[in-house]
Amino acid sequence: MTMQPSLHKRKSALADGTEQIRVLEKTDCSIPAFASKLAEAGIQPLRPDGTTVLQVNTGYRCNLLCRHCHVDGGPDRSEMMSRETMLHCLEALRRSGIRTLDITGGAPEMNPELPWFIREARKIMPEGEILVRTNLVILVAGTKYRHYGELYRDNRVSIIASLPCYTRENVDAQRGEGVFDSSIEALQMLNSLGYGTEGSGLALNLVFNPGGPSLPGQQQALETDYHGKLQEDYGIGFSHLYTITNMPVSRFLESLLEEGRYCSYMHLLAGHFNPDAVKNLMCRTTVSVGWDGTLYDCDFNQMLGLRMRVPAPGNISGFDEERLRERLIAIGQHCYGCTAGAGSSCQGCLL
Repeated sequence: MTMQPSLHKRKSALADGTEQIRVLEKTDCSIPAFASKLAEAGIQPLRPDGTTVLQVNTGYRCNLLCRHCHVDGGPDRSEMMSRETMLHCLEALRRSGIRTLDITGGAPEMNPELPWFIREARKIMPEGEILVRTNLVILVAGTKYRHYGELYRDNRVSIIASLPCYTRENVDAQRGEGVFDSSIEALQMLNSLGYGTEGSGLALNLVFNPGGPSLPGQQQALETDYHGKLQEDYGIGFSHLYTITNMPVSRFLESLLEEGRYCSYMHLLAGHFNPDAVKNLMCRTTVSVGWDGTLYDCDFNQMLGLRMRVPAPGNISGFDEERLRERLIAIGQHCYGCTAGAGSSCQGCLL
């Protein structure tokens, strides 16, 4: 498989979250501040509704270099969550009422502690939900990773898999040459283990995101299309499709600026602001844990380095549900991405 060259080089100023925030907040596109938009709708300040999901980023290393990646993941990333930090995550699960563990990356499978982490989490949450976000390709990338399908099955892990289109041309253009064929192979392997099969209890959910600066189509209609094409062409079944809006951060932000489409995209997002989506924003029920244990309101804030506000604890080692409930959620112009149209979250559209 041939990987594309990185579109977000470490030497770029935009590799730093602080610079991304500066661009997002200072670039004059004649768009109102997101905070003022919330105030107009009578929903400012933005507060949490209680934590039901612990989202854990196990590291930024990835075997792919996707054009849209808001994590800026790649093979050259060295950030990796330690077992010590995972132990703090497990203790937070043990002490709280949280019953959904959402594991993400990078490619989570590239953290060698992942199997241990999953098995320990299942002991703590025998009936809870454990999610793993995979790029699929890693699951068929040699013998080192091919056992992960069985690991997920044996621990009743729900899989959320990236597949931004059901055509080879579009997937390879966005994610790299050969990614589509490897993704199909991985999906067929997961199907053979029972994933995506009705009544198996093994959820296999796919993720769609647009290939460029546009809003995703209607989620249910796209899901129907995916079901038809994947079953007809490859005999693949899956549970549900999630549509996620491309966030104006990291590589996607850089490509928007390079192509001169940043302001037009921000106008698109702001022009489709939907106050009804705000009540379901993932930041209101999710705590995002960075690879080093730092706490954020969501995965996107994590990538910008936009930490939780006091009195929330700064690190998972100091997890405290009461202090988390008392915080105000950190927001910025990028939040237009989650509130445009039907809304967007790591679990798909919000409405």
